[in-house]
Amino acid sequence: MTPSRSQLLRTLLLAMLVVAVSLPVATTSVAQSGTFFNQRDNDYPLLGLKRAKEAYEAARAEYERQKVLQERNLISAKDLEQAYRNFSDAEVNYQQSLLTVVFEQQYVVVSRAVKYQASGGRKRVRVTLANASGGSAEFQKLLGIDDELFRSLQPDHINNVFVSLLNDDNAIISQPYERKVEQLVAGEPVVLDFGLLQDLDAVTVSLLYADGSQQSRKIFLQKDASVNIAAIQATQFSQEIELGGSTDYPMTLELFSGTSNTFKLDVVNLPREINSYFLDPSSSNRLSQFQFTEGVNTREAALRVFLPERPSSAVTIDQSLPFYAVAIPRERVDEIGDLRSRNVTQEDLEALNIGFVRLELVPRGVGEILVRAPQLFHSIKPDESVSVNIEIVNEGSRTLDNVRIETDLPLNWTDEVNPAVIEELGINEERRVTLNFTPPEGVSPGRYEIRVRTSSLADNQPIEGEDKTVTIQVDQRANVLGTFLLILAILGLVVGILVFGIRLSRR
Repeated sequence: MTPSRSQLLRTLLLAMLVVAVSLPVATTSVAQSGTFFNQRDNDYPLLGLKRAKEAYEAARAEYERQKVLQERNLISAKDLEQAYRNFSDAEVNYQQSLLTVVFEQQYVVVSRAVKYQASGGRKRVRVTLANASGGSAEFQKLLGIDDELFRSLQPDHINNVFVSLLNDDNAIISQPYERKVEQLVAGEPVVLDFGLLQDLDAVTVSLLYADGSQQSRKIFLQKDASVNIAAIQATQFSQEIELGGSTDYPMTLELFSGTSNTFKLDVVNLPREINSYFLDPSSSNRLSQFQFTEGVNTREAALRVFLPERPSSAVTIDQSLPFYAVAIPRERVDEIGDLRSRNVTQEDLEALNIGFVRLELVPRGVGEILVRAPQLFHSIKPDESVSVNIEIVNEGSRTLDNVRIETDLPLNWTDEVNPAVIEELGINEERRVTLNFTPPEGVSPGRYEIRVRTSSLADNQPIEGEDKTVTIQVDQRANVLGTFLLILAILGLVVGILVFGIRLSRR
């Protein structure tokens, strides 16, 4: 049956209505599917966030419109569910982009690191940290973001930052080893104070974040210029020096001044019997003033001291002598005056606000044995003995204990040493020692040598004296009968010659 014209017209109108209703859905699907991921969003996360925000807002608006259509029964529940899924995906993408930008922008700046000297000469560092992350105001101005998620993320806050100082070997040299910053807010710097376990001019600041990421940067420490001093540190502040000797005290001078760079070096509380001067270790030139050049805040110097040959009332053996090396700013020399002429305490130096270091020396005496022997050559008969006198003199600056006199004898010879041991021999004191040497019976004529050795202890240190050698000449025993017969023979010969001559002359 052929359809009537009215039926055809009704069918055509219904088809157009279906197309008109379906067109927004199709357009939405194309629009949603057209919001694709751009690979450059990884390189420019802020622009990726902007793209995700626009897609999120479009998906939300479309979802709201689809809800209205579904309430009017113009679309199916399936179409509304598809619109919700598109909206949910766009929301997740937007949140992910927002998190990426917020946490990627977190950055901590070390704005200052000042090294200073605390009481007792200990070195410390004040580190100032600042949050340089992009704040909420910048994001809102660029993207117009103002939602609950963004406010809860607090992009201008960095939580739980662990800070430590490292040396070139990545060993922690800060005390305490680590400091924790609970929260670092943009615009509110935090100052941390560390002690230095190793005195360095450059350190590595290590920053460890709560998410496990780490940043480190090597920085050159600034010097606290407010104190206007040159701090002195001695590597060997206490030394034992023998009388008549000398030694050096190596030092490091570190500038903590923004106004002065030239300092006078001086020594206080050192007895006048002890000579001293400062020198440059690299050139051995003597120094009276010390200058820091541009960009150099640490220099090396040394104090050389000379002790007298003999002790005195001011220089006593084994008694510690404390004194100070000081660095006075050149412009304050006249104000402070001559410190050598007065007895200065540590409190006085601290009140003057100048750099100083406490040094100490302990004079030590030197043991020295002198052996005097007026005669070292003797001639004897085989049945005689030799008596030798020697003088033992302490020419050192320390008492000698248990001075021993020993001999190295030829075979079967005997000796007697009186005294064999001198229990104590004071400075410049001398003692006479008698040595008796006896040859054995039947000793062969000839020359014999006997070595005399002396040893002692001075301050529990062994001291050896100069060896002496005694030479003994043993002569042959005289033959009286042979000598008498020889004389008689000679006399007989002479008489015979005279008689023969007289008889010859008479002929």
